[in-house]
Amino acid sequence: MLRALLLCAAAMGAAAEAAAPHVLRYAFPIAETGFDPAQISDDYSSEIASNIFEAPLRYDYLARPIRLKPQTAEAMPEVSADFTTFTLRIKPGIYFADDAAFGGKPRELVAADYVYSIKRNFDPQLNSPNYANLQGEKILGMEALRSVAVKSRKPFDYDREVEGLQALDRYTLRIKLGRSSPRFADRLAQLSAAAVAREVTELYRDTIMEHPVGTGAFRLSEWRRSSRMVLVRNPTFRESYYDEQPAADDAAGQAIARQLQGRRLPMLDRVEISIISEAQPQWLAFLANDFDVVSVPYDFANLAAPLGQLAPNLVKRGVQLNKGLRSDVVFTVFNMEDPVVGGYSADRIALRRAIALGYDNQEEIRQLRKRFAIPAQSILVPNTFGYLSDFKTEMSEFNPARAKALLDMYGYLDRDGDGWREQPDGKPLLLQFHTQPDSSSRQFNELWLKHMKVLGLRLEFKQATWPEQLKMARAGKLMIWTLGQTATDPDAEALLKMAYGPSKGEDNLSRFNLPAYDRLIEQTLALPDGPARQALITEALRLLTAYMPMKAHVHRIRLRLSQPWVTGYQPHPFSNNYWRFIDSQPPYL
Repeated sequence: MLRALLLCAAAMGAAAEAAAPHVLRYAFPIAETGFDPAQISDDYSSEIASNIFEAPLRYDYLARPIRLKPQTAEAMPEVSADFTTFTLRIKPGIYFADDAAFGGKPRELVAADYVYSIKRNFDPQLNSPNYANLQGEKILGMEALRSVAVKSRKPFDYDREVEGLQALDRYTLRIKLGRSSPRFADRLAQLSAAAVAREVTELYRDTIMEHPVGTGAFRLSEWRRSSRMVLVRNPTFRESYYDEQPAADDAAGQAIARQLQGRRLPMLDRVEISIISEAQPQWLAFLANDFDVVSVPYDFANLAAPLGQLAPNLVKRGVQLNKGLRSDVVFTVFNMEDPVVGGYSADRIALRRAIALGYDNQEEIRQLRKRFAIPAQSILVPNTFGYLSDFKTEMSEFNPARAKALLDMYGYLDRDGDGWREQPDGKPLLLQFHTQPDSSSRQFNELWLKHMKVLGLRLEFKQATWPEQLKMARAGKLMIWTLGQTATDPDAEALLKMAYGPSKGEDNLSRFNLPAYDRLIEQTLALPDGPARQALITEALRLLTAYMPMKAHVHRIRLRLSQPWVTGYQPHPFSNNYWRFIDSQPPYL
Protein backbone atom coordinates (compact mmCIF):
# COMPACT_ATOMS: atom_id res chain seq x y z
CA MET A 1 0.00 0.00 0.00
CA LEU A 2 2.79 2.41 0.97
CA ARG A 3 4.62 1.59 -2.28
CA ALA A 4 1.47 2.33 -4.28
CA LEU A 5 1.01 5.66 -2.52
CA LEU A 6 4.62 6.61 -3.17
CA LEU A 7 4.30 5.72 -6.85
CA CYS A 8 1.10 7.73 -7.09
CA ALA A 9 2.73 10.73 -5.42
CA ALA A 10 5.72 10.51 -7.75
CA ALA A 11 3.43 10.35 -10.78
CA MET A 12 1.44 13.34 -9.54
CA GLY A 13 4.69 15.23 -8.97
CA ALA A 14 5.94 14.44 -12.46
CA ALA A 15 2.62 15.49 -13.97
CA ALA A 16 2.67 18.76 -12.03
CA GLU A 17 6.22 19.45 -13.20
CA ALA A 18 5.28 18.70 -16.78
CA ALA A 19 2.28 21.03 -16.50
CA ALA A 20 4.29 23.89 -15.02
CA PRO A 21 5.01 26.50 -17.69
CA HIS A 22 8.50 26.66 -19.14
CA VAL A 23 8.98 30.42 -19.45
CA LEU A 24 11.97 32.67 -20.02
CA ARG A 25 11.53 36.28 -18.83
CA TYR A 26 14.01 39.10 -19.29
CA ALA A 27 14.39 42.70 -20.46
CA PHE A 28 15.91 44.73 -23.28
CA PRO A 29 17.34 48.15 -22.34
CA ILE A 30 16.59 49.50 -25.82
CA ALA A 31 13.40 49.20 -27.87
CA GLU A 32 13.09 46.99 -30.90
CA THR A 33 12.68 48.43 -34.42
CA GLY A 34 10.78 45.55 -36.05
CA PHE A 35 11.25 41.97 -37.19
CA ASP A 36 11.90 41.79 -40.94
CA PRO A 37 15.28 40.10 -41.50
CA ALA A 38 15.99 42.22 -44.57
CA GLN A 39 15.41 45.52 -42.77
CA ILE A 40 16.87 45.19 -39.27
CA SER A 41 20.40 45.35 -37.92
CA ASP A 42 20.09 46.28 -34.24
CA ASP A 43 20.91 43.60 -31.67
CA TYR A 44 17.53 43.57 -29.96
CA SER A 45 15.30 43.22 -33.01
CA SER A 46 17.76 40.68 -34.42
CA GLU A 47 17.53 38.56 -31.28
CA ILE A 48 13.77 38.28 -31.66
CA ALA A 49 13.95 37.62 -35.41
CA SER A 50 16.72 35.02 -35.03
CA ASN A 51 14.39 32.87 -32.95
CA ILE A 52 11.53 33.16 -35.46
CA PHE A 53 13.33 32.85 -38.80
CA GLU A 54 15.90 30.28 -39.89
CA ALA A 55 18.88 30.41 -42.22
CA PRO A 56 20.13 27.19 -43.84
CA LEU A 57 23.06 26.94 -41.40
CA ARG A 58 23.65 27.89 -37.79
CA TYR A 59 26.37 27.83 -35.16
CA ASP A 60 26.57 24.99 -32.64
CA TYR A 61 25.44 26.63 -29.40
CA LEU A 62 28.15 25.07 -27.23
CA ALA A 63 31.09 24.49 -29.60
CA ARG A 64 34.21 26.58 -28.88
CA PRO A 65 35.94 27.39 -31.14
CA ILE A 66 32.74 28.06 -33.00
CA ARG A 67 31.50 25.59 -35.59
CA LEU A 68 28.89 25.83 -38.33
CA LYS A 69 26.31 23.08 -38.69
CA PRO A 70 23.16 22.51 -40.76
CA GLN A 71 19.89 24.08 -39.61
CA THR A 72 17.27 23.76 -42.36
CA ALA A 73 19.86 22.25 -44.73
CA GLU A 74 20.35 18.50 -44.76
CA ALA A 75 24.13 18.90 -44.63
CA MET A 76 26.87 21.47 -44.96
CA PRO A 77 27.02 23.03 -48.44
CA GLU A 78 28.93 21.47 -51.28
CA VAL A 79 31.61 24.03 -52.14
CA SER A 80 33.57 24.28 -55.37
CA ALA A 81 37.37 24.21 -55.13
CA ASP A 82 37.59 27.92 -55.96
CA PHE A 83 34.94 28.93 -53.36
CA THR A 84 32.58 30.39 -55.97
CA THR A 85 29.73 27.86 -55.99
CA PHE A 86 27.76 26.73 -52.93
CA THR A 87 25.04 24.07 -53.21
CA LEU A 88 22.67 23.07 -50.43
CA ARG A 89 19.75 20.70 -50.14
CA ILE A 90 16.95 21.90 -47.86
CA LYS A 91 15.36 19.28 -45.59
CA PRO A 92 11.89 18.25 -46.76
CA GLY A 93 9.08 18.50 -44.21
CA ILE A 94 9.93 21.87 -42.65
CA TYR A 95 6.93 24.21 -42.41
CA PHE A 96 6.33 27.89 -41.81
CA ALA A 97 4.23 28.84 -38.81
CA ASP A 98 0.54 29.04 -39.65
CA ASP A 99 -0.56 32.41 -40.96
CA ALA A 100 -3.47 33.94 -42.84
CA ALA A 101 -1.11 34.46 -45.79
CA PHE A 102 -1.20 30.71 -46.45
CA GLY A 103 -4.99 30.42 -46.68
CA GLY A 104 -5.28 27.82 -43.94
CA LYS A 105 -2.95 25.34 -45.64
CA PRO A 106 0.43 24.06 -44.38
CA ARG A 107 3.26 25.85 -46.15
CA GLU A 108 6.46 23.87 -46.66
CA LEU A 109 9.86 25.54 -46.79
CA VAL A 110 11.50 25.08 -50.20
CA ALA A 111 14.67 26.25 -51.92
CA ALA A 112 12.79 29.01 -53.77
CA ASP A 113 12.07 30.66 -50.41
CA TYR A 114 15.78 31.19 -49.90
CA VAL A 115 16.17 32.56 -53.42
CA TYR A 116 13.40 35.08 -52.72
CA SER A 117 14.63 35.97 -49.23
CA ILE A 118 18.22 36.65 -50.29
CA LYS A 119 16.95 38.74 -53.21
CA ARG A 120 15.05 40.95 -50.77
CA ASN A 121 18.35 42.29 -49.41
CA PHE A 122 19.03 43.75 -52.87
CA ASP A 123 15.65 45.48 -53.24
CA PRO A 124 16.48 49.23 -53.18
CA GLN A 125 13.09 50.04 -51.67
CA LEU A 126 14.02 48.16 -48.49
CA ASN A 127 17.38 49.93 -47.94
CA SER A 128 18.61 46.71 -46.38
CA PRO A 129 21.55 47.03 -43.97
CA ASN A 130 22.62 43.62 -45.30
CA TYR A 131 23.03 44.84 -48.86
CA ALA A 132 26.65 46.05 -48.65
CA ASN A 133 27.91 42.74 -47.30
CA LEU A 134 26.03 40.64 -49.83
CA GLN A 135 26.90 43.02 -52.67
CA GLY A 136 30.55 42.40 -51.90
CA GLU A 137 30.02 38.68 -52.45
CA LYS A 138 29.13 39.39 -56.12
CA ILE A 139 26.25 36.94 -56.44
CA LEU A 140 26.07 36.60 -60.22
CA GLY A 141 23.33 38.73 -61.74
CA MET A 142 22.08 40.32 -58.53
CA GLU A 143 23.78 43.69 -58.92
CA ALA A 144 22.46 44.03 -62.46
CA LEU A 145 18.96 43.18 -61.23
CA ARG A 146 19.19 45.84 -58.54
CA SER A 147 20.56 48.40 -61.00
CA VAL A 148 17.52 47.99 -63.24
CA ALA A 149 15.22 48.82 -60.32
CA VAL A 150 17.34 51.80 -59.28
CA LYS A 151 17.60 53.30 -62.77
CA SER A 152 14.01 52.65 -63.82
CA ARG A 153 12.55 53.49 -60.41
CA LYS A 154 10.24 50.54 -60.91
CA PRO A 155 9.55 47.75 -58.40
CA PHE A 156 12.32 45.19 -57.97
CA ASP A 157 11.75 42.21 -60.30
CA TYR A 158 11.72 39.19 -57.98
CA ASP A 159 10.57 36.91 -60.79
CA ARG A 160 13.58 37.50 -63.01
CA GLU A 161 16.00 34.59 -62.76
CA VAL A 162 19.67 35.26 -62.13
CA GLU A 163 22.58 32.90 -62.61
CA GLY A 164 23.92 33.27 -59.11
CA LEU A 165 20.79 32.46 -57.12
CA GLN A 166 18.74 29.48 -58.26
CA ALA A 167 16.44 26.77 -56.97
CA LEU A 168 17.56 23.79 -59.05
CA ASP A 169 14.58 21.78 -57.84
CA ARG A 170 12.12 21.93 -54.94
CA TYR A 171 14.80 21.48 -52.28
CA THR A 172 18.15 22.30 -53.92
CA LEU A 173 19.62 25.79 -53.66
CA ARG A 174 22.67 26.86 -55.67
CA ILE A 175 24.54 30.13 -55.16
CA LYS A 176 27.23 31.20 -57.63
CA LEU A 177 29.58 34.07 -56.88
CA GLY A 178 31.67 36.27 -59.15
CA ARG A 179 34.64 36.01 -56.81
CA SER A 180 36.28 33.49 -54.55
CA SER A 181 34.73 33.74 -51.08
CA PRO A 182 36.29 31.31 -48.59
CA ARG A 183 34.02 32.55 -45.77
CA PHE A 184 30.69 32.62 -47.62
CA ALA A 185 29.29 29.71 -45.60
CA ASP A 186 29.08 32.05 -42.62
CA ARG A 187 26.68 34.21 -44.65
CA LEU A 188 24.35 31.23 -44.76
CA ALA A 189 24.00 31.33 -40.98
CA GLN A 190 22.96 35.01 -40.84
CA LEU A 191 19.55 36.69 -40.73
CA SER A 192 20.23 38.04 -44.22
CA ALA A 193 19.84 34.43 -45.43
CA ALA A 194 16.80 33.59 -43.28
CA ALA A 195 13.72 32.27 -45.07
CA VAL A 196 10.75 34.63 -45.47
CA ALA A 197 7.69 33.46 -47.41
CA ARG A 198 6.70 35.63 -50.37
CA GLU A 199 3.00 35.24 -49.54
CA VAL A 200 3.63 36.89 -46.18
CA THR A 201 5.48 39.92 -47.56
CA GLU A 202 2.86 40.41 -50.28
CA LEU A 203 0.01 40.26 -47.78
CA TYR A 204 1.47 42.60 -45.18
CA ARG A 205 3.57 44.82 -47.49
CA ASP A 206 4.44 48.04 -45.61
CA THR A 207 3.64 46.43 -42.26
CA ILE A 208 5.91 43.41 -42.77
CA MET A 209 8.13 44.59 -39.89
CA GLU A 210 5.14 43.84 -37.62
CA HIS A 211 4.31 40.38 -38.97
CA PRO A 212 7.21 37.94 -38.64
CA VAL A 213 6.35 34.48 -39.94
CA GLY A 214 9.17 31.96 -40.04
CA THR A 215 10.03 28.30 -39.68
CA GLY A 216 11.78 28.72 -36.33
CA ALA A 217 10.94 27.34 -32.91
CA PHE A 218 8.97 30.42 -31.79
CA ARG A 219 6.33 32.77 -33.10
CA LEU A 220 5.28 36.26 -32.00
CA SER A 221 1.98 36.16 -30.07
CA GLU A 222 1.90 39.59 -28.41
CA TRP A 223 3.61 42.88 -29.17
CA ARG A 224 3.24 46.27 -27.54
CA ARG A 225 5.77 48.40 -29.38
CA SER A 226 8.69 49.57 -27.22
CA SER A 227 7.07 47.91 -24.20
CA ARG A 228 6.55 44.15 -24.28
CA MET A 229 6.91 41.14 -26.57
CA VAL A 230 5.67 37.62 -25.95
CA LEU A 231 6.68 34.70 -28.13
CA VAL A 232 5.32 31.18 -27.84
CA ARG A 233 6.40 27.77 -29.03
CA ASN A 234 5.68 27.31 -32.73
CA PRO A 235 3.33 24.29 -32.90
CA THR A 236 4.42 23.52 -36.46
CA PHE A 237 8.13 23.38 -35.56
CA ARG A 238 9.68 20.13 -36.78
CA GLU A 239 10.78 17.28 -34.55
CA SER A 240 14.19 18.29 -33.24
CA TYR A 241 16.37 17.16 -30.34
CA TYR A 242 19.23 18.67 -28.34
CA ASP A 243 22.55 17.67 -29.90
CA GLU A 244 25.04 20.46 -29.18
CA GLN A 245 28.72 19.45 -29.07
CA PRO A 246 31.03 21.30 -26.64
CA ALA A 247 34.78 20.89 -26.71
CA ALA A 248 36.15 18.01 -24.67
CA ASP A 249 37.93 20.37 -22.26
CA ASP A 250 34.88 22.62 -21.72
CA ALA A 251 33.64 21.40 -18.35
CA ALA A 252 30.65 23.75 -18.19
CA GLY A 253 29.59 22.93 -21.72
CA GLN A 254 29.99 19.21 -21.15
CA ALA A 255 27.80 19.42 -18.03
CA ILE A 256 25.07 21.21 -20.00
CA ALA A 257 25.26 18.69 -22.84
CA ARG A 258 24.96 15.75 -20.45
CA GLN A 259 21.92 17.30 -18.79
CA LEU A 260 20.06 18.25 -21.96
CA GLN A 261 21.21 15.78 -24.61
CA GLY A 262 18.26 14.22 -26.39
CA ARG A 263 15.63 16.65 -25.07
CA ARG A 264 12.89 17.64 -27.54
CA LEU A 265 13.30 21.22 -28.79
CA PRO A 266 12.26 23.81 -27.95
CA MET A 267 12.09 23.23 -24.23
CA LEU A 268 10.49 26.60 -23.50
CA ASP A 269 6.77 27.21 -23.94
CA ARG A 270 7.00 30.99 -23.88
CA VAL A 271 9.47 33.88 -23.88
CA GLU A 272 8.46 37.24 -22.38
CA ILE A 273 10.55 40.32 -23.03
CA SER A 274 10.02 43.75 -21.49
CA ILE A 275 11.60 47.02 -22.59
CA ILE A 276 13.11 48.67 -19.51
CA SER A 277 15.58 51.44 -20.25
CA GLU A 278 16.46 52.25 -16.63
CA ALA A 279 19.04 50.09 -14.87
CA GLN A 280 17.51 49.95 -11.40
CA PRO A 281 14.16 48.41 -12.39
CA GLN A 282 15.95 45.74 -14.41
CA TRP A 283 18.16 44.81 -11.49
CA LEU A 284 15.38 44.86 -8.87
CA ALA A 285 13.13 42.74 -11.09
CA PHE A 286 15.82 40.06 -11.28
CA LEU A 287 16.34 40.10 -7.51
CA ALA A 288 12.57 39.79 -7.05
CA ASN A 289 12.57 36.71 -9.33
CA ASP A 290 10.49 38.51 -11.96
CA PHE A 291 13.24 37.96 -14.55
CA ASP A 292 15.06 34.70 -15.18
CA VAL A 293 18.18 36.16 -16.79
CA VAL A 294 19.72 39.61 -16.72
CA SER A 295 22.64 41.39 -18.30
CA VAL A 296 23.84 43.18 -15.19
CA PRO A 297 23.63 46.97 -15.58
CA TYR A 298 26.94 48.71 -14.89
CA ASP A 299 25.51 50.54 -11.87
CA PHE A 300 25.07 47.19 -10.14
CA ALA A 301 28.07 45.29 -11.49
CA ASN A 302 30.08 45.53 -8.27
CA LEU A 303 27.09 44.36 -6.25
CA ALA A 304 26.56 41.37 -8.51
CA ALA A 305 30.19 40.39 -9.00
CA PRO A 306 32.68 42.22 -6.78
CA LEU A 307 36.17 41.75 -8.23
CA GLY A 308 34.57 39.69 -10.99
CA GLN A 309 33.31 36.94 -8.64
CA LEU A 310 29.65 36.22 -7.96
CA ALA A 311 28.49 37.93 -4.76
CA PRO A 312 28.01 35.55 -1.76
CA ASN A 313 24.32 36.40 -1.37
CA LEU A 314 23.70 35.40 -4.98
CA VAL A 315 25.77 32.23 -4.57
CA LYS A 316 23.47 31.23 -1.70
CA ARG A 317 20.44 31.70 -3.93
CA GLY A 318 21.93 29.43 -6.59
CA VAL A 319 22.27 32.21 -9.14
CA GLN A 320 24.64 31.39 -12.02
CA LEU A 321 27.23 33.84 -13.41
CA ASN A 322 28.47 34.01 -16.98
CA LYS A 323 31.26 36.54 -17.52
CA GLY A 324 32.84 37.13 -20.89
CA LEU A 325 34.41 39.64 -23.24
CA ARG A 326 31.77 40.41 -25.84
CA SER A 327 32.36 40.40 -29.57
CA ASP A 328 31.22 44.00 -29.72
CA VAL A 329 32.41 47.59 -29.91
CA VAL A 330 30.92 50.82 -28.61
CA PHE A 331 31.78 53.71 -30.90
CA THR A 332 30.84 57.27 -31.77
CA VAL A 333 30.00 58.11 -35.38
CA PHE A 334 30.57 61.50 -36.98
CA ASN A 335 28.36 62.30 -39.96
CA MET A 336 30.91 62.82 -42.72
CA GLU A 337 28.37 64.88 -44.70
CA ASP A 338 27.57 67.24 -41.84
CA PRO A 339 28.64 70.86 -42.50
CA VAL A 340 30.32 71.17 -39.09
CA VAL A 341 32.07 67.85 -38.30
CA GLY A 342 32.03 66.20 -41.75
CA GLY A 343 34.36 66.45 -44.71
CA TYR A 344 37.87 65.40 -45.69
CA SER A 345 39.71 68.72 -45.45
CA ALA A 346 42.54 69.03 -42.94
CA ASP A 347 40.56 71.28 -40.57
CA ARG A 348 37.59 68.89 -40.35
CA ILE A 349 39.87 65.90 -39.81
CA ALA A 350 41.64 67.88 -37.08
CA LEU A 351 38.31 68.64 -35.37
CA ARG A 352 37.24 64.99 -35.27
CA ARG A 353 40.64 63.81 -34.09
CA ALA A 354 40.70 66.50 -31.40
CA ILE A 355 37.29 65.38 -30.14
CA ALA A 356 38.55 61.79 -30.05
CA LEU A 357 41.79 62.71 -28.28
CA GLY A 358 39.91 64.83 -25.74
CA TYR A 359 37.62 62.04 -24.57
CA ASP A 360 38.97 59.55 -22.02
CA ASN A 361 37.97 55.96 -22.73
CA GLN A 362 39.75 54.78 -19.59
CA GLU A 363 37.64 57.07 -17.41
CA GLU A 364 34.53 55.69 -19.10
CA ILE A 365 35.72 52.19 -18.21
CA ARG A 366 36.58 53.06 -14.60
CA GLN A 367 33.69 55.30 -13.68
CA LEU A 368 30.75 54.26 -15.83
CA ARG A 369 31.47 50.65 -16.79
CA LYS A 370 32.91 49.68 -13.39
CA ARG A 371 35.99 48.23 -15.12
CA PHE A 372 33.90 45.71 -17.05
CA ALA A 373 35.28 46.70 -20.47
CA ILE A 374 38.60 47.07 -22.26
CA PRO A 375 39.73 49.99 -24.47
CA ALA A 376 39.01 49.59 -28.18
CA GLN A 377 41.74 50.43 -30.66
CA SER A 378 39.51 50.04 -33.73
CA ILE A 379 36.02 49.04 -34.80
CA LEU A 380 37.07 45.36 -35.00
CA VAL A 381 35.92 43.18 -32.12
CA PRO A 382 37.34 40.27 -30.13
CA ASN A 383 36.89 36.75 -31.53
CA THR A 384 36.97 37.92 -35.16
CA PHE A 385 39.75 37.57 -37.73
CA GLY A 386 41.55 40.88 -38.07
CA TYR A 387 41.29 41.78 -34.39
CA LEU A 388 44.71 41.95 -32.72
CA SER A 389 44.85 42.28 -28.94
CA ASP A 390 48.23 44.08 -29.11
CA PHE A 391 47.19 46.53 -31.86
CA LYS A 392 47.46 50.15 -30.63
CA THR A 393 46.08 53.29 -32.26
CA GLU A 394 45.06 56.84 -31.46
CA MET A 395 41.48 55.65 -30.97
CA SER A 396 41.93 55.11 -27.25
CA GLU A 397 44.59 57.75 -26.67
CA PHE A 398 43.60 60.48 -24.20
CA ASN A 399 45.67 63.61 -24.83
CA PRO A 400 43.86 66.92 -24.18
CA ALA A 401 47.02 68.97 -24.79
CA ARG A 402 47.45 67.49 -28.24
CA ALA A 403 43.73 67.96 -28.93
CA LYS A 404 43.95 71.66 -28.06
CA ALA A 405 47.04 72.07 -30.21
CA LEU A 406 45.23 70.53 -33.20
CA LEU A 407 42.28 72.87 -32.72
CA ASP A 408 44.57 75.90 -32.43
CA MET A 409 46.62 74.90 -35.48
CA TYR A 410 43.57 74.59 -37.73
CA GLY A 411 41.83 77.78 -36.66
CA TYR A 412 39.27 76.59 -34.12
CA LEU A 413 39.84 79.54 -31.77
CA ASP A 414 37.91 81.39 -29.08
CA ARG A 415 37.72 84.71 -30.88
CA ASP A 416 35.23 86.49 -28.62
CA GLY A 417 36.62 85.36 -25.26
CA ASP A 418 33.45 83.59 -24.08
CA GLY A 419 35.32 80.35 -23.37
CA TRP A 420 34.04 78.52 -26.47
CA ARG A 421 35.84 78.00 -29.76
CA GLU A 422 34.48 79.16 -33.11
CA GLN A 423 34.93 77.57 -36.52
CA PRO A 424 37.92 78.62 -38.67
CA ASP A 425 35.65 81.01 -40.62
CA GLY A 426 34.45 82.63 -37.39
CA LYS A 427 31.01 81.01 -37.35
CA PRO A 428 29.73 79.56 -34.06
CA LEU A 429 30.82 76.01 -33.32
CA LEU A 430 28.12 73.86 -31.73
CA LEU A 431 28.42 70.07 -31.55
CA GLN A 432 25.05 68.31 -31.60
CA PHE A 433 25.25 64.98 -29.81
CA HIS A 434 22.30 62.61 -30.13
CA THR A 435 21.43 60.57 -27.08
CA GLN A 436 18.69 58.53 -25.41
CA PRO A 437 16.41 59.72 -22.57
CA ASP A 438 17.56 57.38 -19.80
CA SER A 439 19.74 57.67 -16.71
CA SER A 440 22.60 55.61 -18.15
CA SER A 441 22.83 57.88 -21.19
CA ARG A 442 22.82 60.93 -18.93
CA GLN A 443 25.93 59.64 -17.17
CA PHE A 444 27.76 59.28 -20.46
CA ASN A 445 26.54 62.72 -21.51
CA GLU A 446 28.05 64.24 -18.39
CA LEU A 447 31.41 62.66 -19.19
CA TRP A 448 31.28 64.06 -22.73
CA LEU A 449 30.37 67.52 -21.42
CA LYS A 450 33.24 67.44 -18.95
CA HIS A 451 35.88 66.57 -21.54
CA MET A 452 34.61 68.82 -24.32
CA LYS A 453 34.46 71.77 -21.93
CA VAL A 454 38.18 71.33 -21.28
CA LEU A 455 38.75 71.68 -25.03
CA GLY A 456 36.46 74.71 -25.29
CA LEU A 457 33.93 72.85 -27.45
CA ARG A 458 30.26 73.58 -26.84
CA LEU A 459 28.08 70.47 -26.78
CA GLU A 460 24.29 70.23 -27.14
CA PHE A 461 22.32 67.02 -26.62
CA LYS A 462 19.38 65.93 -28.77
CA GLN A 463 17.21 63.24 -27.18
CA ALA A 464 15.20 60.58 -29.00
CA THR A 465 14.56 56.87 -28.76
CA TRP A 466 17.11 54.51 -30.30
CA PRO A 467 14.87 53.39 -33.21
CA GLU A 468 14.17 57.04 -34.09
CA GLN A 469 17.86 57.83 -34.04
CA LEU A 470 18.70 54.87 -36.25
CA LYS A 471 16.27 56.14 -38.89
CA MET A 472 17.82 59.61 -38.67
CA ALA A 473 21.35 58.24 -38.88
CA ARG A 474 20.56 56.22 -42.01
CA ALA A 475 19.09 59.37 -43.55
CA GLY A 476 22.25 61.37 -42.71
CA LYS A 477 20.39 63.65 -40.28
CA LEU A 478 22.54 63.12 -37.17
CA MET A 479 25.79 64.95 -36.42
CA ILE A 480 27.29 62.78 -33.65
CA TRP A 481 25.90 59.58 -32.14
CA THR A 482 27.25 56.80 -29.91
CA LEU A 483 26.08 53.23 -30.41
CA GLY A 484 27.28 49.64 -30.24
CA GLN A 485 27.81 46.94 -32.84
CA THR A 486 27.97 43.21 -32.17
CA ALA A 487 29.55 40.79 -34.61
CA THR A 488 27.37 38.01 -35.97
CA ASP A 489 30.18 35.91 -37.43
CA PRO A 490 33.90 35.36 -36.76
CA ASP A 491 35.19 37.67 -39.48
CA ALA A 492 36.01 41.38 -39.76
CA GLU A 493 34.24 42.00 -43.05
CA ALA A 494 30.84 43.19 -41.78
CA LEU A 495 32.54 45.50 -39.28
CA LEU A 496 34.83 46.98 -41.91
CA LYS A 497 31.78 47.55 -44.12
CA MET A 498 30.56 50.06 -41.51
CA ALA A 499 32.88 52.53 -43.28
CA TYR A 500 32.56 51.14 -46.80
CA GLY A 501 31.35 53.74 -49.31
CA PRO A 502 28.71 51.65 -51.14
CA SER A 503 26.98 50.85 -47.82
CA LYS A 504 26.45 54.55 -47.01
CA GLY A 505 23.03 55.04 -45.49
CA GLU A 506 22.77 51.35 -44.58
CA ASP A 507 25.40 49.94 -42.21
CA ASN A 508 27.74 52.86 -42.96
CA LEU A 509 26.10 55.35 -40.59
CA SER A 510 29.08 57.74 -40.69
CA ARG A 511 28.58 58.04 -44.46
CA PHE A 512 32.35 57.71 -44.87
CA ASN A 513 33.36 57.54 -48.54
CA LEU A 514 37.07 57.10 -49.21
CA PRO A 515 38.08 55.20 -52.39
CA ALA A 516 41.44 54.16 -50.91
CA TYR A 517 39.66 52.53 -47.97
CA ASP A 518 37.09 50.85 -50.24
CA ARG A 519 39.84 49.34 -52.40
CA LEU A 520 41.52 47.81 -49.37
CA ILE A 521 38.27 46.23 -48.22
CA GLU A 522 37.60 44.82 -51.67
CA GLN A 523 41.07 43.29 -51.78
CA THR A 524 40.46 41.46 -48.49
CA LEU A 525 37.35 39.70 -49.74
CA ALA A 526 38.89 36.98 -51.89
CA LEU A 527 41.93 36.35 -49.72
CA PRO A 528 42.04 33.44 -47.28
CA ASP A 529 42.73 34.29 -43.67
CA GLY A 530 46.44 34.84 -43.22
CA PRO A 531 49.20 37.46 -43.04
CA ALA A 532 48.40 39.08 -46.40
CA ARG A 533 44.77 39.64 -45.50
CA GLN A 534 45.70 40.81 -42.00
CA ALA A 535 48.07 43.41 -43.47
CA LEU A 536 45.30 44.88 -45.66
CA ILE A 537 42.88 45.00 -42.75
CA THR A 538 45.47 46.73 -40.56
CA GLU A 539 46.08 49.35 -43.25
CA ALA A 540 42.34 49.96 -43.53
CA LEU A 541 42.14 50.48 -39.77
CA ARG A 542 44.96 53.00 -39.94
CA LEU A 543 42.99 54.99 -42.53
CA LEU A 544 39.99 55.02 -40.19
CA THR A 545 42.20 56.29 -37.39
CA ALA A 546 43.66 59.01 -39.62
CA TYR A 547 40.29 60.29 -40.92
CA MET A 548 38.33 59.48 -37.73
CA PRO A 549 34.81 58.99 -39.12
CA MET A 550 34.24 56.92 -35.99
CA LYS A 551 35.87 56.90 -32.59
CA ALA A 552 36.02 53.45 -31.03
CA HIS A 553 35.50 53.42 -27.26
CA VAL A 554 35.38 50.00 -25.63
CA HIS A 555 34.74 46.29 -25.96
CA ARG A 556 32.33 45.39 -23.18
CA ILE A 557 32.69 42.62 -20.64
CA ARG A 558 29.19 41.42 -20.01
CA LEU A 559 28.04 39.92 -16.75
CA ARG A 560 25.02 37.73 -17.27
CA LEU A 561 23.15 36.20 -14.36
CA SER A 562 20.61 33.40 -14.58
CA GLN A 563 18.30 32.05 -11.92
CA PRO A 564 18.88 28.55 -10.53
CA TRP A 565 15.88 27.20 -12.46
CA VAL A 566 17.40 28.18 -15.82
CA THR A 567 19.20 25.33 -17.58
CA GLY A 568 21.63 25.43 -20.48
CA TYR A 569 22.30 29.18 -20.64
CA GLN A 570 25.77 29.61 -22.18
CA PRO A 571 25.85 32.81 -24.32
CA HIS A 572 27.40 32.34 -27.76
CA PRO A 573 30.00 34.83 -29.08
CA PHE A 574 27.96 35.54 -32.23
CA SER A 575 24.64 33.76 -32.43
CA ASN A 576 21.53 34.87 -30.57
CA ASN A 577 19.05 32.22 -31.75
CA TYR A 578 19.54 30.38 -28.47
CA TRP A 579 16.08 30.13 -26.95
CA ARG A 580 15.43 26.61 -28.19
CA PHE A 581 18.56 25.37 -26.38
CA ILE A 582 17.68 26.52 -22.86
CA ASP A 583 14.99 25.66 -20.34
CA SER A 584 13.42 27.66 -17.53
CA GLN A 585 10.71 26.70 -15.06
CA PRO A 586 10.17 29.63 -12.71
CA PRO A 587 8.69 28.27 -9.47
CA TYR A 588 6.64 31.43 -9.02
CA LEU A 589 4.46 30.93 -12.11
